[in-house]
Amino acid sequence: MELIEALRAELGEAQVLTGADAARYGRDVTGKYSWNPLAVLRPATAGEVSAVMQLAHAAGMPVVPVGGHTGLNGGTSAEGVLMLSLERMNRIREIRPEARVAIVESGVVLAKLHEAAEQHGLAFPLFFGARGSAMIGGNLSTNAGGSNVLRYGNTRALCLGLEVVLADGRVMDLMSELHKDNSGYDLKDLFIGAEGTLGVITAAVLKLVPKPRAYATAMVAAPSLSEALVLLNRLQEATGGAVEAFEFMPRSYMERMAICHPELRPPFGQTYDVTLMVEVGATAPRDVTPGPDGTVPIAALLEETLAGMLEEEMILDAVVASSEAQRNEMWHRRELAAEITLSRHPLVDTDIAVPLDQVATFIERIHARLPALDPGFETMNVAHLGDGNMHFTVYPTSDDPVLADRIREAIEDVVLELRGSFSAEHGVGLSKLPSMRRRKDPVALEVMRAVKTALDPKGILNPGKVLP
Repeated sequence: MELIEALRAELGEAQVLTGADAARYGRDVTGKYSWNPLAVLRPATAGEVSAVMQLAHAAGMPVVPVGGHTGLNGGTSAEGVLMLSLERMNRIREIRPEARVAIVESGVVLAKLHEAAEQHGLAFPLFFGARGSAMIGGNLSTNAGGSNVLRYGNTRALCLGLEVVLADGRVMDLMSELHKDNSGYDLKDLFIGAEGTLGVITAAVLKLVPKPRAYATAMVAAPSLSEALVLLNRLQEATGGAVEAFEFMPRSYMERMAICHPELRPPFGQTYDVTLMVEVGATAPRDVTPGPDGTVPIAALLEETLAGMLEEEMILDAVVASSEAQRNEMWHRRELAAEITLSRHPLVDTDIAVPLDQVATFIERIHARLPALDPGFETMNVAHLGDGNMHFTVYPTSDDPVLADRIREAIEDVVLELRGSFSAEHGVGLSKLPSMRRRKDPVALEVMRAVKTALDPKGILNPGKVLP
């Protein structure tokens, strides 16, 4: 109680929530994890975060940072400890169009940054379904990916600098706006993807890019994933690398979507094994200025490429969006993935990555191995095919945790055979600790523990996450 009173003195009575006032912070979006925090703290400045950490460090009290509550792996579970919500640190401090950077606080909601950048004809090209509630601090802490990684990279690639509060309350200013800085270790990369276990990210310098002035978007059916990759490579060559999204929605996904959302119009008259959503973005006047007949060149290029592959029988069907409404409809199908995945239980959900040309091999191998574990299993898959990231879900016949772990281990076996990763974009949190224990290189784990000990010797920052 002395600690709580000290925190109230620093932050104000209204910004230290306990009991029923803190209840809404005690669960995650999946419903898998729930907890009762000792208190939820809502600082408004890095100075207040520093004061919180100094008090917590002195008391040896664990602190769990939290942003928009959109995590999927239990990374903000905080039973009986302090939760540090960054939601009030929500200022976009500055957008500098000439330098194409945004300086923002951690509590800025991703969609708000999208809107602010768009006012300058720019974009922050991190894009996924939870953008209306996910916050920049959480995006950085999990090194979030999404649909545009293919062209722009994940969150780490979009960050130039950070402001970080360390476990003992010291504030580290890494707010570089430089694209080149070789003055020692690039410390910011330690904190990106660390899920709040090494420090609390309070602000960031982020890269902006020119917002595409025209999009060409299509749904495409392909005979196999091999032909899908041919399409991807042809489009990259034809557009100079302007493919923004290349999403794989196989038969299992489309059939499940039809069950969950029968009101949605299917993209084709029949369901195919391989359905793709393709989007190309263009900024150059030559690609976006409509011709005399009203045709936008980038859309014509996409149509021409698809027509050629239809003639070669390398794709089976294609529909190109002719309006923004049709484009939005195509994106809506893909962005229902989380809802559709969680609509059925029990489930074993994974977030894996393999080399682009090994996606089909993974699917073939895992379906050959799962019957020995559970003959009645079903699966559903949706993937960012352009970067090899799959959200592969198994629906087992029973809610047996031993069976679930065996299924997860079988998936890991195939992933590692293909030199892939058991964790692509959602972070480790609690859910993937067994995978870290089984699969992460032991030397890498030793180095990670050494870094954790050096930066957080009392182990108070988000304990029990990431490191088994």
